[in-house]
Amino acid sequence: MAIKISKILLIMAMAFFMSLVIFSNITDYETNFQFVYHMFQMDTINPNSPIKYRYVSSPSIQHGGFILVIILQAITCVLCWLGSFILLKNIKAPAPVFNKKKSIAITGLTLGFLVWQVGFMSIAGGWYGVWMSSKWDVIPDSFRFFVTIILVLIYLVMPEFDHYDADEDDE
Repeated sequence: MAIKISKILLIMAMAFFMSLVIFSNITDYETNFQFVYHMFQMDTINPNSPIKYRYVSSPSIQHGGFILVIILQAITCVLCWLGSFILLKNIKAPAPVFNKKKSIAITGLTLGFLVWQVGFMSIAGGWYGVWMSSKWDVIPDSFRFFVTIILVLIYLVMPEFDHYDADEDDE
């Protein structure tokens, strides 16, 4: 039982984190949009960088990109909250049932990993070169986020087993 509770709490922690990120992105849109703006403009990276041709100056694309990130974060958040509540509801279910109920949480954590690894590390970092920006380098933070998410995901997908020994009553 302790392992099931642990997994549910870790998923809830990820959902809580996503909730705070989304809340911040929505309630302080302009401040958070500045990262997306400067990423697309590529105006804070090395001015002699040969990749500066990749810049995007269209405000519609810039705002659309930020809104897409918020939507993906929101979907991640909802899936993690929903997945954790489904698992909580099935906490006393036999291990095979509990294992089958993990799919929504797995989907949420996978999407969260993809948002930070693909969106921030690959696109922002690899394509737009934000690692060159002294002000807008989100690579270290993104790395911490997606590593935390992948560690929770790895832990979650480890299957549960029903144990019927004397120690089970102590849990």
